Amino acid sequence: MLKTRIITALILAPIAIGGIFFLPPMGFALFTGAIITLGAWEWANMSGIEHQAGRVAYAAALALLLFVLKGVPALAVLWMAVAWWLVCFWLVKQYPGGSDRWGPVPVRALMGAMVLIPAWVGLNHLRNGGFQFGDVDNSLLVILYIFLVVWVADIGAYFAGRAFGKAKLAPRVSPGKSWAGVWGGLVAVALLAMVASVWADAGMAEAFLLVIASLATGFVSVLGDLLESMLKRFRGIKDSSQLLPGHGGIMDRIDSLTAAIPVFALMITLLGWLTAGQILV
Repeated sequence: MLKTRIITALILAPIAIGGIFFLPPMGFALFTGAIITLGAWEWANMSGIEHQAGRVAYAAALALLLFVLKGVPALAVLWMAVAWWLVCFWLVKQYPGGSDRWGPVPVRALMGAMVLIPAWVGLNHLRNGGFQFGDVDNSLLVILYIFLVVWVADIGAYFAGRAFGKAKLAPRVSPGKSWAGVWGGLVAVALLAMVASVWADAGMAEAFLLVIASLATGFVSVLGDLLESMLKRFRGIKDSSQLLPGHGGIMDRIDSLTAAIPVFALMITLLGWLTAGQILV
């Protein structure tokens, strides 16, 4: 299994890096749209759509929605995403209570759109917008920073959880996660934000605001993971798919990012560090 995971990672890493950091805006929108569409195909399974034709139709419908929404102001979609993740906090907290309301297949399918569409809009808003933080003005570095926030939060949570993880975070959703892991991950994220601020030669006020924005992003990334775990547990499956040998599915790799991206994109826009850019498709 370890060998399979390493081989898959070695193949996918250059594709992901090239698609995200070296494509022009239109290529970036199409590349990220393809990833979101594959995620939608997996979400169809988590929604309870059993037949392959139905899953493909769901993914195609969501891809069409991405194209239709390319002209919609990004901020409207990002505000909707923040409201949605507040709802998700309540859904995860109540589980298995409340599952009779969101358990029907159409409702779970709608949940997928609420997760995946804002992630794509947020990514392209970041890619095409004008960015300025300290001495840094490259918006691609913002995308890299969000990835780092999620990875650092995950690594910090792993080590803190192993050392101190007695109080469980959401045992009915993901028994392995603990509150100690959450706090450990957030401490690691705060340190990352301070290092990034020094590297960008940002002022004290900017550094403080980046720490706050990063902490909020790190926390909501945990929620993205928990929401997918809840859907998989309800569906009775371990992985979203087997598209990535040794790693599960696309959604298993980007679940935290789907929550983190729109939230961080909205916050840095409101802080004035990012200006809106047009999605080019």
